[in-house]
Amino acid sequence: MTQPQWPDLAYRPASGGPDAPIHTQLVVDCDDPQAQAAFWAAALGYLVEDAHDLVEAVLAAGYADRERDTVEVDGRLAFRMGTGIKHPDDVDGPRGTGRRILFQAVPDRAGGKNKLHLDLNVGRDRIDAEVARLTALGATERYRVDEPGAFHTTMADPEGNLFCVQ
Repeated sequence: MTQPQWPDLAYRPASGGPDAPIHTQLVVDCDDPQAQAAFWAAALGYLVEDAHDLVEAVLAAGYADRERDTVEVDGRLAFRMGTGIKHPDDVDGPRGTGRRILFQAVPDRAGGKNKLHLDLNVGRDRIDAEVARLTALGATERYRVDEPGAFHTTMADPEGNLFCVQ
């Protein structure tokens, strides 16, 4: 079998990679998944997933306890330990696909610097307005960098996770 010829600058599969793309999601460990999902959905223009019907099915099957495993958010049931947000264009796509961020409660979160962070790319001319909008949502500004070759504002979400606006 011959190796396919890929045009210059095209994305191509890694040697030895899977036959089809593997769908991923970013997972954020946190204390309050519902509050983090609400903040980040508003910050990114994403939608908080409505798991009410799934939660009801899990409860009806006896796999979860209403008091221990669920919370009510805006009159809808959600899992206490985690919730996700999804890009609006991906909401109707197959489960497990699309741009998704999952927030999960983790009791033993380690303190210190994030091991990964989000960059919100808005452009130099929109940074101040975006920082103001995110601050109104509950973020805090940590510091600004504006030098040749680099500009961004480092912020913290309501639980202290760092992210950049650039």
